Amino acid sequence: MTGVGARTTALRPLWLPDGYRCRSVSLADVAAIHRLVASCERELHGRPTTGADRLAAELSLPGLRPESDTLLVRDGTGGPVGYCWVQGRRARVHVHPGHQGRGLGSGLLGWAEDRTRQAGGDRLAQTVSDTDRAATALLRAAGYSRLVTEWLLEVALPHGPHVPDPPAGITVRPFRPGDEQAAHQLTEDAFDEWQPRRKTYAQWARRTVERPTFVPAASPVAFAGEQMVGAVLSLEIPAHGEEGADGYAEADADGCAAEGIEGDAEGYVARVAVRRDHRGRGIARTLLLQAFDTFHRRGRPACTLWTHSGTGAFAMYERLGMTVRRSSTLYGKALV
Repeated sequence: MTGVGARTTALRPLWLPDGYRCRSVSLADVAAIHRLVASCERELHGRPTTGADRLAAELSLPGLRPESDTLLVRDGTGGPVGYCWVQGRRARVHVHPGHQGRGLGSGLLGWAEDRTRQAGGDRLAQTVSDTDRAATALLRAAGYSRLVTEWLLEVALPHGPHVPDPPAGITVRPFRPGDEQAAHQLTEDAFDEWQPRRKTYAQWARRTVERPTFVPAASPVAFAGEQMVGAVLSLEIPAHGEEGADGYAEADADGCAAEGIEGDAEGYVARVAVRRDHRGRGIARTLLLQAFDTFHRRGRPACTLWTHSGTGAFAMYERLGMTVRRSSTLYGKALV
């Protein structure tokens, strides 16, 4: 294979141990990659938390070119043991627990850095679970520093919450066709204030309203007159499955749950936003409680969402009864 940077030759990466081979990824590899990621998540969390559809969605993200932006490592039996993708300033690396300590993680991380430089990037960031001590140690040794802490929050819904009336002059209704462009503008404007990585409409829609698990009934929007000033956009995901923190949004945040979920599932809030000139009025609280109530009425036992230390919203979620299910840290590094 042809690699990038000084770490590779025309035949194979110089860091790749004997007995391993690698190549770029295609959508046909999703099932194999899912087995690899599930093995990593069982080691960290006791169960898989990422669906195969989310991995397929990542490979289909606008701007990601699998032939040059991904790498799959296989052992001598052909089984997948390492996987990496890089897009813009973000990367993700997985190494099978049974193949750690052999230089695969550091090799894939170095490959991601080289690929980012080749594409003209000057920084790279990666989110890792706080239970993944090996990955944390690897990133720190490679010169990465902590940027933000991310929390997956949850609220149990044995009973429907009390939903207050909206503030004076504000009307609230469920999301409906035709709201897409206004919701994109509102949520991206809000996210721009603390995370300037604005998404195109296509990128945003792929993570939200075009998802097969998007739930308009649990996605209330608020209006002041004809102007949308608040929105909560929600999905349904398998119970104890977990969407990616929206730091990627990507990726980050941002995964894809199984289509047509029935039975054992829970709610997931993918976006919360209130226009700056209407904040402090309780709009976000009203919208979130409306979403929680809808999920309760749909028979969902819980609702989750990701937030991080850059938003300043953690205290509000705590007041709504949400608690931490698990946490991750976003690490970043300047590529000089």
